[in-house]
Amino acid sequence: MKKTLVFVLVLGLLLAIIAGCGAKQNSASSTSSEQSQNTSSQEAKPVTIKVGASPVPHAEILNVVKPILEKEGINLEIVEFTDYNQPNLQLADKQLDANYFQHIPYLEKFSKDHNLDLTYIAKVHIEPMGVYSTKIKNLNDLKEGATVAIPNDPTNGGRALLLLQKAGVLKLKDGAGITATVNDIADNPKKLKIQELEAAMLPRVLQDVDAAVINTNYALEAKLVPTKDALAIESADSPYVNILAVRKGDENRPELKKLAEALNSPEVKKFIEDKYQGAVVPAF
Repeated sequence: MKKTLVFVLVLGLLLAIIAGCGAKQNSASSTSSEQSQNTSSQEAKPVTIKVGASPVPHAEILNVVKPILEKEGINLEIVEFTDYNQPNLQLADKQLDANYFQHIPYLEKFSKDHNLDLTYIAKVHIEPMGVYSTKIKNLNDLKEGATVAIPNDPTNGGRALLLLQKAGVLKLKDGAGITATVNDIADNPKKLKIQELEAAMLPRVLQDVDAAVINTNYALEAKLVPTKDALAIESADSPYVNILAVRKGDENRPELKKLAEALNSPEVKKFIEDKYQGAVVPAF
């Protein structure tokens, strides 16, 4: 009788222990499931990136990639700028995650001058710079002493002078490159007056000067058609490719890598070719 009682007590104790373990396993399983659901919910939450851009063509191109990024769970917020200074300053200040408005020489010069740690992760397009005029139809018709306006920032100013040299309007000193200034003009047979102005101002002063060398983004905003209206234009192999700039250290951020891939997608290439008809040229 005593043996039977002991057996029953032991069996009951074992069953209690087994039941407790099962409850703990179910509880752990339930907790694990809840954590998995919470993690899944967090992963599904869209990531927002802010990208600075010039209105044309950069913001227009970024709008093409918005739906591509949405499918990847990335919300693209485009912040438009009409100057060439703030996008880099705000990127360095972490007000932006990236910017898309400039070419490589400008990024390198601006970063050096302002001690900024910026780099780029995608080459997207080239905007051939052009010479425009409302007063003449050919650069050979420029009169002696005529005024020609160019951008006043170092890289675009030098770029404009190189284009004027290529067009046969003037000649620069040997070795003068993208950082050439008016002091590097070696021969100016028509005694042209070179007026240096902020790049964004150039389309607005076109009526007041004899000619102006204008960046394509500003030319397009002013409803100028580079392939039709420019008296001289850079060739499509121009080294001034426009890039997606980021802070150094952010090159491998997944959402920025996805943006870089989207900007080099077939959809963007087709949009550039169809929309700008040679005024903007894909660089990929």
